[in-house]
Amino acid sequence: MDQQASDRTVAAVRRRADGARARELARSVLTVEAAAITALAVRLGEGFVAAVELILNCQGRVVVVGIGKSGHIGGKLASTLASTGTPAFFVHATEALHGDLGMITAADIVLMLSNSGETGELVALVPHVKRAGAPVIALTGNAQSTLAQAATLHLDAHVDSEACPLGLAPTASTTAVLALGDALALALLDQRGFSATDFMRSHPGGALGRRLVRVAEVMRVGDALPTVAVDALLPAAIAEMSKKGMGMTAIVDGESRVAGILTDGDLRRCLARVHDIAAVRVADVMTRTPRTVRGDALAIDCVEVMEAHPKVTLLLVVDDDRRLVGALHLHDLFKARIV
Repeated sequence: MDQQASDRTVAAVRRRADGARARELARSVLTVEAAAITALAVRLGEGFVAAVELILNCQGRVVVVGIGKSGHIGGKLASTLASTGTPAFFVHATEALHGDLGMITAADIVLMLSNSGETGELVALVPHVKRAGAPVIALTGNAQSTLAQAATLHLDAHVDSEACPLGLAPTASTTAVLALGDALALALLDQRGFSATDFMRSHPGGALGRRLVRVAEVMRVGDALPTVAVDALLPAAIAEMSKKGMGMTAIVDGESRVAGILTDGDLRRCLARVHDIAAVRVADVMTRTPRTVRGDALAIDCVEVMEAHPKVTLLLVVDDDRRLVGALHLHDLFKARIV
């Protein structure tokens, strides 16, 4: 390494930020970008509603197209649409001109992103998309641009200025497009009646998916569910508990309604009082008011119940008529990674 290069390295190591200046600029950036989004909200009009209606009636998919910074925003928008009930995917404008145009059909809607509205690749793509029969929604910062004028619908994402102190780097403009895209996706979510359950189907993995798992999806049912009749004797209940390995058995009446629960704790307390258990009825030693939950409840809520009551490690699952349909143990929640 020569001396000049060495000096530059040392200088770079020793460089310190001007904290006050950095904070001042950061506040300016955030203020400018917040103002840009606020201005969008004020301008939002019938064009936005028309775009929502057009996409709601789409029989295919929303194909988001962009390039450069707009391409990155477009990829995120396509992902948000797809995860909130609107089938969508992203196509790079250059790739579309070199074969990926075949991904677009007459049943689709093409959403093109360009701040200037003059991006050459997108402008060149419009006639080919129209020839394919797909309507075009242009999301630009210039309502008079070539792309805005050629589109079926235009969404105005104009900003008065960028947050960049040089006025060059796309900052406020990309933030505005990102926010308007989110608004479009969530308006569509609302119009479709997209629910938390629907969201879970799009997010089966990770923390989001686990938080939306229903009790019915992880509870024990059928032969894995320990049950005895309310008129059963204690030895039969013990045998059922040993066989099913849940540390309890549900006690049900002739119509499968929950009459109580017999737990390991109940059994220990009984054995401390009674030496000959052969003739003891479960109805005489069971807990008559077990904690229950519905199958459509969120499994994560059961975790909160168990945390609030440390001695509770399982819940009986019942229907509207209090008929037993399953049982949920803390171990089941661990296995499903809810905990």
